[in-house]
Amino acid sequence: MAQIEQISEYQASMIVDDDEKSHDSGSDCSKSSSASVVSDRFEVFTRMRLLRLEEDSIEHEFTKKMFAVGMESNGVDAKVVAVHKNLHSGWTRRARCETFLIFQKAVAQKCGGNANIGYGWYGGSRDEICDILLHGFSGCRAARSHGVGIQLFANNYSFDGAISSDADENGLRHMLLCRVILGKRELVPAGSKQVNPSSKEFDSGVDSLVNPKRFIIWSSFMNSHIMPLFVVSFKAPANLKDISRSIQASAAAVRPPPKSAWVNLTAMMNALAKVLPPPRMVLLSKSADDFRAKKITRPQLIRRVRTVAGDKLLVSVVKNFNKERE
Repeated sequence: MAQIEQISEYQASMIVDDDEKSHDSGSDCSKSSSASVVSDRFEVFTRMRLLRLEEDSIEHEFTKKMFAVGMESNGVDAKVVAVHKNLHSGWTRRARCETFLIFQKAVAQKCGGNANIGYGWYGGSRDEICDILLHGFSGCRAARSHGVGIQLFANNYSFDGAISSDADENGLRHMLLCRVILGKRELVPAGSKQVNPSSKEFDSGVDSLVNPKRFIIWSSFMNSHIMPLFVVSFKAPANLKDISRSIQASAAAVRPPPKSAWVNLTAMMNALAKVLPPPRMVLLSKSADDFRAKKITRPQLIRRVRTVAGDKLLVSVVKNFNKERE
């Protein structure tokens, strides 16, 4: 996968030194009046000097497979129509690319040699996608479901990223597949109002330390920790949001919270401490202290424990505890 993990010398040689004056006054994406309609539905990406990948190329196949994982796992019939590669043409786009690489090295040094680079999906309208490529994420809406920041979805969750996409006049939706510097992650629970790392120790936020779906990149890092690699254009059902709501309702119906009424809190913490690493136990201990101090309710405590420990481990602990009582 070396071809897509970093900017190669070949890609660097293709960077065009132009000041992008023709774009700074506004994206070509917004010029969709009848007088400027073009026959090529991807003309806007060509004008922005993106490279349309051949379908048999390694990068196209890799991106298509990653896209399919998230769609097929949710039973959604979606088809990739085109993949365009960001060549980082122009001074400003090249500067953002170089900034990403500099921060990647810096975070790696901070984290003992591993910057924890991941892939993230970002969906939006075609205009928004183009604006991000030209000017970065500064003009993007901040997600607020888990803290306040730029929210991307992990590589196996393309469906969740697609929910935020809008169909253009050709019925196509568009998403960015990005490289993301995650560094040391911290848990950001649903409903949190957090806007910055809780300490200098952390670089990004996630909705789960075990199996994260959401990557939260704080505003201070949004143009240094995210590097758009590809624009994926695809056909998908018009009712993606309805499908998402249906999936969430079904999941809630078949996966009730583990019944831990018979498990003593101290006993549960002791059991989890045997298998969970210390950083996660710190999070659980704080939640337990908050519960004992009546700062959070029992359902909130259970949700936090499920997020940190995972349902599979928690159910196992409950079952083992009940067996010992029998």
